[in-house]
Amino acid sequence: VLKPTGRVVGIIKRNWRPYCGMLSQSMIKEATRHLFTPADRRIPRIRIETRQAANLAGQRIMVAIDGWPKNSRYPNGHFVKNLGTAGDKDTETEVLLLEHDVPHLPFSPAVLSFLPKMPWSITEEDLKVRADLRHLGVCSVDPPGCTDIDDALHCRELENGNLEVGVHIADVSHFIRPGNALDQEAASRGTTVYLCGKRIDMVPELLSSNLCSLRSNVERLAFSCIWEMNHNAEIIKTHFTKSVINSKASLTYAEAQMRIDDTTMNDDITKSLRGLNRLAKILKGRRTEKGALTLSSPEVRFHMDSETHDPIDLQTKELKETNSMVEEFMLLANISVAQKIYDEFSECALLRKHPSPPPSNYDILIKAAKSRDLNIHIDSAKALADSLNNATVENFPYFNTLLRILATLCMMQAVYFCSGMDSDFHHYGLASPIYTHFTSPIRRASVAFHTQLFFKNKGIINEEGFILFVRKNAIIILIPKFGMEGAVFFDNKDKPSPHLIFDSEGPTLKVEEHTFRMFDKVKVTISLDASNIQHQRIRMALIEPVIPGVSVPVPDTKNQLIKADIT
Repeated sequence: VLKPTGRVVGIIKRNWRPYCGMLSQSMIKEATRHLFTPADRRIPRIRIETRQAANLAGQRIMVAIDGWPKNSRYPNGHFVKNLGTAGDKDTETEVLLLEHDVPHLPFSPAVLSFLPKMPWSITEEDLKVRADLRHLGVCSVDPPGCTDIDDALHCRELENGNLEVGVHIADVSHFIRPGNALDQEAASRGTTVYLCGKRIDMVPELLSSNLCSLRSNVERLAFSCIWEMNHNAEIIKTHFTKSVINSKASLTYAEAQMRIDDTTMNDDITKSLRGLNRLAKILKGRRTEKGALTLSSPEVRFHMDSETHDPIDLQTKELKETNSMVEEFMLLANISVAQKIYDEFSECALLRKHPSPPPSNYDILIKAAKSRDLNIHIDSAKALADSLNNATVENFPYFNTLLRILATLCMMQAVYFCSGMDSDFHHYGLASPIYTHFTSPIRRASVAFHTQLFFKNKGIINEEGFILFVRKNAIIILIPKFGMEGAVFFDNKDKPSPHLIFDSEGPTLKVEEHTFRMFDKVKVTISLDASNIQHQRIRMALIEPVIPGVSVPVPDTKNQLIKADIT
């Protein structure tokens, strides 16, 4: 089959940036020319000149490329700065941010100069152009310790017997004038970035954690999406307004759930939460009927040591009804706003779509289900959702979650687009004809690094897992307890490889006399391999099933340290 090919004939603009990595010291004594190895494996090594090579051993450093002579194997560059000791938590977090191009320097004086002067309060002018909703029983529901409260909700019964439901989003635009330094900085950051135990704000803290945080018992400016609904969660009319609110409670998901479940509580906020929860269940049911997908990704949460801030425990997040309740109304607000901005600005509305995957994407999912005599239908999102709902295996309760994780991996990436440049607006995963982000999008980074830190401190751990994929020379395993994936490889550089037979139809992998299939239960050791300090990785080794010459004996995990801790 002929493949379209091309040839690079010229480079118009170099997309060089400073790179993070480590110095490979020259073997020649007193040498000043050394090679730098970037953390990003796609970038070639860079030749730099420095007299402080001895001091930079074991350090993460930053190097910039200056040029690449025609006759040289490597580009030339120069040392920019020392980021700190490799493997150190603060250093590696800095590397993560730099390598993902996340702006994270402190806000400049020019940016801070556009912040409102304190003490700040709502003026008569503000009230003239805003709906006064301070009397409503508004509350927020967020994860524990949340200081940047973006959204709040309310629900109350109207005199005509219908319900009024409101989603209130912090009105950041009130404090940011178009084009000023604060606006430009927020635009360049794009979103707030959440790291484990740290947050990099899109706007300065005075706004993100105070004036634009919908905290309880203070007056705040919001942008509100308000629906009149009947008791069957059908929208009768939708209204958008700038508003002033005074949240009556800042609750965690668990606190909101406790109020809903506690029959002795009947105050306004609890009644509001019960109404929201009841409507959310109807909305979710309706989305599911249309074919919305409930996919699964095992998110993990770290418990940090209060003094060292290192992760000491790792567990998969437990989702409560209230998580789903908040999600349903955020989705509904996003859909309503998308329709409104498209109606008003048909050529230039910023929308978000999720393309349906090509059928070939589902091959692995279909094979996986077939291995357990189950059929997956993919002709529509509804057919897929129904198939996933019906895919259960007796005495294997985790099977359905595994299948949904696999389905997630078959999906396309959701994308932003401009309404005038596309005609297909459909959001496949949500089964919605139109969607946008009125509520705030966020980015997450450092889970993988914190997982490494956790295992560095723990030594070797034995855990049960399930096979997600079978490869030609490896099995990919999901560990439910930690919500993490890892690979067990069967070809060894150091000793003879076992006899392997891979069957892509199954898919199955026969290792010596044992055949591995998707979703088989296995037992593995998990440890941190720090032999390459720049690319430390989680290593898994097979304990069970026992395959002579392949499986490792069950290690004694007491008093055992891995190499990383000794050296």
